[in-house]
Formats: sequence, structure tokens, C-alpha cells
Amino acid sequence: MSANQSASTGKLDNYFKLTARGTTVRKEMIAGLTTFLAMVYSVIVVPSMLGQAGFPHTAVFIATCLVAGLGSLLMGLWANLPMAIGCAISLTAFTAFSLVLGQNISVPVALGAVFLMGCLFTVFSLTGIRTWILKNIPIGIAHGAGIGIGLFLLLIAANSVGLVVKNPFDGLPVAMGKFTSFSVLMSLAGLAAIFGLEKRKVPGGVLLVIVAISIIGLIFDPNVKYQGIFKMPQLGEEGLSLLFAMDIKGALQPLVLPSVLALVMTAIFDATGTIRAVAGQANLLDKRGQIINGGKALTSDSVSSIFAGVIGAAPAAVYVESAAGTAAGGKTGLTATVVGILFLLILFLSPLSYLVPAYATAPALMYVGLLMLGNVTKLDFSDFVDAMSGMVCAVFIVLTCNIVTGIMLGFGCLVIGRVFAGEWRKLNIGTVLITLALVAFYAGEWAI
Repeated sequence: MSANQSASTGKLDNYFKLTARGTTVRKEMIAGLTTFLAMVYSVIVVPSMLGQAGFPHTAVFIATCLVAGLGSLLMGLWANLPMAIGCAISLTAFTAFSLVLGQNISVPVALGAVFLMGCLFTVFSLTGIRTWILKNIPIGIAHGAGIGIGLFLLLIAANSVGLVVKNPFDGLPVAMGKFTSFSVLMSLAGLAAIFGLEKRKVPGGVLLVIVAISIIGLIFDPNVKYQGIFKMPQLGEEGLSLLFAMDIKGALQPLVLPSVLALVMTAIFDATGTIRAVAGQANLLDKRGQIINGGKALTSDSVSSIFAGVIGAAPAAVYVESAAGTAAGGKTGLTATVVGILFLLILFLSPLSYLVPAYATAPALMYVGLLMLGNVTKLDFSDFVDAMSGMVCAVFIVLTCNIVTGIMLGFGCLVIGRVFAGEWRKLNIGTVLITLALVAFYAGEWAI
């Protein structure tokens, strides 16, 4: 290694605390690329959903890349955590189909709502309310959220490749897909390959599988086509038409304000639960069980939502796919920094995003989901109420496909269970207040 390379590596080590966290530049680079490939689908899905609601497709594509790029850089360079930020798919769907199409709200007013949501979200982060929520999440529910998010990832990945599909008949909500389809076979083979490579501790095993399956898809799948490498983003009138287009005054109307509050409440518990789960999976918790640099992490995603409203995108949040990078060895902000740089590059390399089909990234997400199920061993069943409340949280996250719903039911079971068990003294006022707020949120039918 040359003197210049050694000095450069040393600077990265000092800034990101690589050695202190037991990682290397190479591991972080691989982890960043793995996370990027697992969530790059967002630059296709987000513009597609918002486009159905009348948002200019080109403008949203550019905005989505910028939110993911700059948001992830903020998380990496400031909070020094391996968590990537992007436009949240659930909040994107709410913005497009509930706000604009469902309530006939104009695009500028919807962006005003996103901006206001980001401002309130940031206030909750800066004032310590989100940190207070984190500290008052019972340990069983914290682990339960990790289990549930793991199951949720498994369901999302399996559904994306057709392994499980919506059941067209009465009864169970899902059914087995077409097992012999190319996408299903590739996904299952990829998952098994990851098991083998990780067992042998092959560096970058998850990434190698993603790349290998993408190449196989390019050769054998007619839907995977090489469309070039470089494409200049269209920064003309259409591309910038949503910049500062938000109508804040319109978003303050009584008709829109409940939706703003729904966005805030959902983001607070969804994103906060995701951050806690990913940090736990990466062993980035201090001796008290709190997230290292947690305050900065919570502020990074909320500030990104403000930016999203300004440039014309959906609310931002930490992506649960970040766990793919932590599973690949990512432990510092260098992972998120790599993700941020790659999302800024995809502005000019957008054709490459079509070379990574869903069945190439699905094995990585399934593997991460399975890893997160390991949180079951962390549940303390000697504290039966706490452990079972965590299980309720986990199960209903996947059954309702909603992280906040699972957390709400977990909190409710914990409080009521403690009372009936005669353990009400184990409850603290914070846990009770959070439970009441969540139950009121759902009882008022404001939940997304």
C-alpha cells in the first residue's frame, strides 16, 4: 500500500471510527453497495406511484435520487451510522393515493403537507421527543419490532418475485405463487447460495450473489435488457417543475391537517422502530441499550423529509433494506456515505438500475429477514408479559403489513397485561402515555 493510500485509509478510519467498530474500508464499501442494490428499486417505484397521481415523472425521479443521496450522506457523515435514507414507500403510497387521488388535493398542496410533516418531524427529533419515545419502548417490544420487521422483509421479498401472491379466494390472504417461475427459482437458489457463502465467511458473499443473479438475468431473462450506461438527467423545465412548488398555506387547511398529523405519527413510530431494529441488528447499541448517535440518526431522516417537500418528493425515512448492508458487515457511516454517493451517481447512470431485477436483490432481503428473526432469542420469557407483548408486536407487523400497527398492539397488550398480572408497578408513565397516544391515533381513524 502506498503512503498516500495509507494516509487516506487512516483519515477514513479516524473519521468513521472503523477500527473501533471492528470494520474496514473494504467491508464498508461492500456493505454500501449491497444496501444500494437492495433499495435502488425506489428510483423506479416512487416516480411510478407519484406519477399515477399527476406528479411529473422526470422531476420525481431526480428528486428521489437527491433525497436518497443527500439524506444518506447526512446520515453517514454526521450521524456515522450505516443506515440509508430514501423516500418511504408506505408514505409515498399515502401521498399519491390517499392525499392526491383520494382527497382530490393538488400536487402543490400535497408537497406542502410533506414539507409541514418534515418540519414537525424535525421538531419532535430536535426536542428529544423521539429520543424519549426510544427510551420508553419496552425491551420486549423493541426486540419484537426487530422480529416483525424481519418477517415483513421476508414477505416483501417473497411477494416481489411471486413466491407468495395475493390469494384470489376466500380464506388466507396469501397463497403460493408459481414455484417453477424463473424469478422464484433464482431467488431461492440465491438465498441458498448466500447461506453457503456466509457459512464459509466469503467476503461480500451477499453482494456476489446479487451480481451473479443479475448477470444470469441479463443472459436468460428477456425482461432484463441492457439499456446503456450513461444518461444525462433532464434538468429542463419539466425536471425542475416541482422545486419550491409546495403550497404550505393550502396544506394548513382543516381538510389537509389530519393527513399531515397522520404522516407525522406514522413516520415517528415507523422510522424510529426501523432505526432501532437496524441498529440492534448491527450491534450499534450502547451499554444502556440505546442507539449510538441515536439523536443524530433521528434528526437526519426528519430533515430529509423537509428537503423532500422542497424539491418535490415523498417523505423520507431510514430504509429497512439498510439491514442488508449491516448483514454484509457495515458498521459505520461510511456504508451510508457510499449509498449516498451511488444515488447521486444514478442521476447520470440511470440505465444501470434496470440491470438489477427484483429476484437478484430478493435473496439478500430474505437473508436479512431471517437474521432479524434471531431477536427471538433476546426475548426474556421469565418476564412473560413483556416477551408475549413483543411477540404480538412482531406477528401483527407482518399480518397487517404495518410497523406502527404492530407497535401499537404490542404496547396495548403490555399495559393491559401488566395490570391484569398485578405488575402495574413495572409500568412507567412514558410507556402509558405512548400507549394512549397510539390507541387514540388508531381510534380516531387517522392511521395510514
